[in-house]
Amino acid sequence: MKKVYASAEAALDGVLFDGMTIAAGGFGLCGIPELLIAAIRAAGTQNLTVASNNAGVDGFGLGVLLESHQVKRMISSYVGENAEFMRQYLSGELELEFTPQGTLAERMRAGGAGIPGFYTKTGVGTVIAEGKEHKDFDGQTYILERGLVADLSIVKAWKADPSGNLVFRKAARNFNPPAATCGKVCIVEVEEIVPLGSLDPDHIHLPGIYVHRLIQGTHEKRIEQRTTRKKEA
Repeated sequence: MKKVYASAEAALDGVLFDGMTIAAGGFGLCGIPELLIAAIRAAGTQNLTVASNNAGVDGFGLGVLLESHQVKRMISSYVGENAEFMRQYLSGELELEFTPQGTLAERMRAGGAGIPGFYTKTGVGTVIAEGKEHKDFDGQTYILERGLVADLSIVKAWKADPSGNLVFRKAARNFNPPAATCGKVCIVEVEEIVPLGSLDPDHIHLPGIYVHRLIQGTHEKRIEQRTTRKKEA
């Protein structure tokens, strides 16, 4: 199966449709699939549900899809750092399903593993638990969370081989592996595609069985919050 495509636009061809659910890797601006996000913006796909820890920042990352009003609903654990995200949510323009970070990661992992649901203590007694099944185990109350299955996963990795075996770089791994597994179609952008057989099997973080399409590109790697100090005299 050919997995390597020439561009993000080519990799997304025939995959996008209005009303679809997309699982996106990344944390803040770290390890985000910025090229695929930009291509989705250019494609103009509408009424998207996007599952991601957050929505980037104004003008970059998933923030560009919010600015173009292509996102109808977010499944996220954090809405800070993005004024447009907050504005749309508070004005009622954007639907938002708040999900704690660990729960969101596990929902993605469960969906990828074929697990329809799991019980967790996180959120018990809060608005997170409203409308969800409660069950007691060993004297403790848990709530039922559903596994998440997306129509499309978009992921950023460091290196890949032509079979789609992936290596992530340090903290940029974050939500990318569970996001990759839960999509019916998984498209990955990487900084480098290396020859088949050159990756040490013990260093592969995600096997290529999960990856359907793959692109190599140049990434901006924008810093979300730059903190500096004055140079000492």
